[in-house]
Amino acid sequence: MKILLKLLGIVRSSVWWIALAVIAGFATVGSSIGLLMTAAWLLAKASLQPSFHELQIGIVGVRFFGIARGVLRYTERLVSHNTTFRLLATIRVWFYKALEPLAPARIQHYKSADLLQRIAGDIDTLENLYARIIAPPLVAILVSALMWVLLGSFSWQLSLALFIFQILAAIVIPLASYLLTRKIDRKLPEVTTSRQAAVIDFVQGMAELRLFNRIGNQENILRQLEQQEQQLRKQQELIRHAHEPLTGLCMNGAVVSALMILQPMLQSGALDSIWSGVIIIGIMASFEAFLPIPEAAGHLEADRQAGKRIFDIIDAKPEVTTPQHPAVLPQDHTIRFENVSFTYPESTGPVLRNITFSIPQGKKAAIVGPSGAGKSTIAALLHRFYNPSAGRITIGETDITRMDPDNVRSMIGTVSQRTYLFARTIRENLQLGNPEADDEQLQKALVEAGLASFTTRLDQWAGQHGMQLSGGERQRLALARAILHDAPVLLLDEATASLDTITEKAIMQNMMAVGSSRTLLHITHRLYGMERFDTILVLENGQITQQGTHEELLEKNGSYAAMWNLQNRTSPAQDS
Repeated sequence: MKILLKLLGIVRSSVWWIALAVIAGFATVGSSIGLLMTAAWLLAKASLQPSFHELQIGIVGVRFFGIARGVLRYTERLVSHNTTFRLLATIRVWFYKALEPLAPARIQHYKSADLLQRIAGDIDTLENLYARIIAPPLVAILVSALMWVLLGSFSWQLSLALFIFQILAAIVIPLASYLLTRKIDRKLPEVTTSRQAAVIDFVQGMAELRLFNRIGNQENILRQLEQQEQQLRKQQELIRHAHEPLTGLCMNGAVVSALMILQPMLQSGALDSIWSGVIIIGIMASFEAFLPIPEAAGHLEADRQAGKRIFDIIDAKPEVTTPQHPAVLPQDHTIRFENVSFTYPESTGPVLRNITFSIPQGKKAAIVGPSGAGKSTIAALLHRFYNPSAGRITIGETDITRMDPDNVRSMIGTVSQRTYLFARTIRENLQLGNPEADDEQLQKALVEAGLASFTTRLDQWAGQHGMQLSGGERQRLALARAILHDAPVLLLDEATASLDTITEKAIMQNMMAVGSSRTLLHITHRLYGMERFDTILVLENGQITQQGTHEELLEKNGSYAAMWNLQNRTSPAQDS
C-alpha cells in the first residue's frame, strides 16, 4: 500500500481530472440505472392500459436517460482516457527526471532489458492505476450510496440485503482474486525481463552464435522463457475470467433476497406491484459498477510490483548532487588532482590511492598504464559521475564538487572507447555536441575530424549503435561531436583502443590537431605519439609510479620504458 500511496502522490496534480472522470463514470452508471428502472416502470404501468397522460413522465424519462446514457458514456470514456494518458505522461516525465541524476553511477549494474522493462513495461502497467484501480471503487461507492437511498425509501431491509451482496462483490471476490494472483504478478515481471534480455542477447549476439553454432541453444532458452511467461499469463487470465460470473452470482443473490423481502410487502399491499419490478431491475443494473472491481484487485499486485521496481531505482541516492549555490565557471582550465583516493560503492578496496598531478591550461598530458589500473576512473571523477572518497579535484582554483555537474561536463569534450551513436542520422548524432550547429559548422567539424567525405552525407542513417559505420568512422564522428561541443578541455578515454594501428595513427593526428588549442588529457594503454605530450603519468595499481616527458621516462628505464619496448618490439620477420 505504501508503494501505491507514493504513486498517488506523484499524480496528485491530476486530482481534478480524476474527480471529473469519477463523476462522469458515476453519472454514466446512474443514467443506466435510471433508464432501466424508468423503462421497467413504463412497461409495467402501460400493461394496465392507463391514459397517455399518465405515461408521459415515463416516456420523457426513458428518452432523457437513453440520450444521457450515450452522451455520458462517451464523456466518461473521453475523460477517463484523457486522465489515464495524463497520468502516464506525468509518471514518465517524473521517472526520467528522477532517473537522469542517477546515471551512470547508480544504474550501470542494471541490464539494458531490465531498465527497458522498468522504463517502458512497468510504467505501461501503471496505466491500470487510474482506469482499473482508482476509479472503479470510487464509482461503486457512489452508486451504492445512490441505491441505498433509493431502496431505503421502500424498505431498509432492501438496502441491507443489497449492502451484503455488494460487500461480497466489492471486497470478498477482489480479495480472493488478489491472493490468488499475487504470486503470479510477482513472478511475471521477472520472467518478462529475462525473456526480453534473452531476445536482446539473441539479436545482438547472432553473429557469434552462428560462428559457434549455438543458435539452437539460445532458441531453446528463449522458448523456455516464452513458455514460462505464457503459462503465467494463462493462470492470470483464468482467475480474472472468473470475476464476471462470480459478480453475477452476487447480483442474483441480491435479486433473490430482494424478492424474499418484497413478497410480504406485496401480499400486505404495502407496495404496488409495479414498483417490485422497478426495484429488481434497479438492483441488477447497479451491479454494472461492481464488475470492474475484482479485476482492479487482480491488477493491484501487478501495479504494486511495477511501482516497487520503479522506486527501487528512483529511491537510490544520486552519487553526486548539485550544490545549493554552485560556483561560477572558472576562466582558468588548469586541472589538478590533489591526494585523490576513490573506492567504488560496494567495492572491497580503493581503485585510486593518493593521486596528485596537475595539467596546466593549454597543455597536453597522457595517463598510461595497464588495464584495470584506474585510468578510466580518473575520467569518471573528472566528469563528476562520482565524487572522490578523499582529496579534491579542481579546475582553475575551483573544487569541482562546488560546481553544478552539468557545468563541469560542459567544459569537457569527450571521446571514449565506447562511443554511443544513436539510431539517427549523422546530422542528429553530431548535433548532440551542439544542437544549434548549422550545416556549415557540422561540415567544418567533419573535415577537422578527418571525415571530409561525410560532408555530403549528413542525412545518412547511422544505424543501431552506429553499425552502418566502420570503427574508425565512429571514432572520428565522436571527435567531430567533441569539436562541435567546443569545450576548453578535450578528454580522450581509450579513444583508439579497439582500432588497428594505421587507423589509430590517423585518428590521433586529427585529435592532436583539434586539441592544439585546448587542455588535452589522453587516457590510454597504447603508447602511440607519446613524444607529443608535455607530461606523461604512469598509473599502476591505482597509484602514479612515474611522471615526466617521453624522453625522461625512457631514460629512467622503469615501467614506462618496459611498456614502450614491449609495444614497439620488432619481430625477427620484420628485421629480415
